[in-house]
Amino acid sequence: MYSYLYKHRFFLINIPLIIYWIILFILTTLPGRMAVTLDVSDKIEHFGAYGLLSVFLYLNLSFQNRFEIFKKFPGTFTVVIASFYGLLDELHQLLVPGRSADVLDWLADFSGSLVAVLITGYLIKRIREIEIKKTN
Repeated sequence: MYSYLYKHRFFLINIPLIIYWIILFILTTLPGRMAVTLDVSDKIEHFGAYGLLSVFLYLNLSFQNRFEIFKKFPGTFTVVIASFYGLLDELHQLLVPGRSADVLDWLADFSGSLVAVLITGYLIKRIREIEIKKTN
């Protein structure tokens, strides 16, 4: 499965990351009265939204071959990038009618990213180990 993901990373990882990030930006740009919400706490929405963003971002950084440092430390860079984007998004929402910035929303973004990185990193490591065992 690891080699399949690597081989098809453009369509399975890169394109979904781009599409998801665009959707996330659009949804956070909608005025407060038009905002799409689930029937859960907005902190859970932030946690999940940035968790999913971080899964795609982690995979993207892990499977890219341009920057060795990103490939070597995909988890660290994923959390930094997602958290920085979450901070920018909170500041951006100050300019959107009916929206506001909230430190707790940013903490939910950060937490979602961190948990997603830990889980994704573990799963990718296990999948790779299983694939290596099968080839030996």
